[in-house]
Formats: sequence, C-alpha cells, structure tokens
Amino acid sequence: MKTALQPAALFDSSIYHFSQVVTVSGGKHVFLAGQAAMDEKGEPVGGDDIAAQCRQALTNVGLALEAAGATVADLTIVRVYMVDYQPEFIEQLLPEFERFFAGHPPPASTWVGVQRLALPELKIEIEAQALVTG
Repeated sequence: MKTALQPAALFDSSIYHFSQVVTVSGGKHVFLAGQAAMDEKGEPVGGDDIAAQCRQALTNVGLALEAAGATVADLTIVRVYMVDYQPEFIEQLLPEFERFFAGHPPPASTWVGVQRLALPELKIEIEAQALVTG
C-alpha cells in the first residue's frame, strides 16, 4: 500500500506536483532505469525543447511501468536530472508533470541539475520507483 503525506511542518508541495513523504508496505517494488527522450529505436527526440523531451521521458516512464504491471498511481518517487538546470525549467516542465500525474497523488520527487547525460542531445532523464499492491 502507498500513502502520500503532506506534513504540516513542511511547505505544501502539491503545487509542484510532488509529495513530501510517501510510505509503502507490502507489494512488488519496481525500479525503473532513467528514462530519457528516446524513441523505440533509441533515437533522441524533442530537439532542444526540454518540455518536449520531458513529455517523451514521461511517456517512456509510463511504458516501463506498464511493462512491470504498474501504473502512474503506483509511483513512489521520481528523480529528474536536467542538463544545465535553470529555474525557468520549472514553468516549462510542471504542465508535463501535471498531465502525467492527473488524478493521482504525486510521488516524492527530487530535481537535480547535472553537467551532461549519456548522449549530448539529451536534456532530461527521469528515474522512478513504484510499488504495486494487489
């Protein structure tokens, strides 16, 4: 079972589409490799548009979850790695996360700026964990 918590002593993170704390018990733990803006042939997509790359990376997270018998509702944490992170990325990426998590309590989350990812064309990578119960 997964429970999202918003401790009163911490800021309300729901506006950023993540939960401050997620507890899990029982079930099957699912660990996803970092998902980037790559198509089924391994080709980068989205060009320099970080929102487009985020959309594809989240699509890939969804596909990976499905392969493991999980859904977005089962996510417990996501880690977002962005090349040359800039604060304005928040405005560009939040609509993508809002669409992806629509109707589900968001997982815990960490966003990290990095120097580079595996391929020079990649601007964002999303790593995730989930718990499937029932």
